[in-house]
Amino acid sequence: MTDSRAQARARLYGLYAITPEGLDDATLLQRSECAVVHGARVLQWRDKSTDAARRLVIARSLARLCRSQGVLFIVNDDLELARAVQADGVHLGADDGDLAAARAALPNALIGASCYADLERARAAVAQGADYIAFGSVFASPTKPQAVRAPLGLFAQAQTLGVPTVAIGGITRANCAEVRAAGAHACAVISDLFGDAQTTADEVSARARTFRSLLEPAAPSISSSH
Repeated sequence: MTDSRAQARARLYGLYAITPEGLDDATLLQRSECAVVHGARVLQWRDKSTDAARRLVIARSLARLCRSQGVLFIVNDDLELARAVQADGVHLGADDGDLAAARAALPNALIGASCYADLERARAAVAQGADYIAFGSVFASPTKPQAVRAPLGLFAQAQTLGVPTVAIGGITRANCAEVRAAGAHACAVISDLFGDAQTTADEVSARARTFRSLLEPAAPSISSSH
């Protein structure tokens, strides 16, 4: 593993913000800035649109924002875009391509893998080069209401894998401390951070500060190194 990957892994804790869909570009950038400046340690950009030129512009803007604040920038499910904007990493789900191929294509970048509620999938992902794994949905999720539920006990079991773990699904300011106490290094949040169309920038900033106060200062230790 390269030094840059090892250093990036060490920064993966606390609030892991995932951008919501359905916002206009200006609002997306404004709310992302609020999250990054006021509490997020990681920002994942999730966008399933097909306008390649627009996606490149937005990704470059978010990458620049994150670099300016020392925040990790992760692109969801697009290796080439992640490479083009020099993102810190890429996140892959079950249907988003081969992890080993992604590691070969991005030797110095972080690669995250969605493992749902499956410890063996997580073990295989780490063997193929994943730098962190995500379990969830840990609670009922408004974003993915049909998602498989992942018990909090998975985070203690996954400590032997030697990589950071991210909890996702239904995480709020009211329950994130419970998830953190269960051993998750980071909590991925969409709805309870970014809100809906009526949520203001100030509200996003305040929510990010609250999440940071609940999830930091210390990150759980990683039991072994890879």
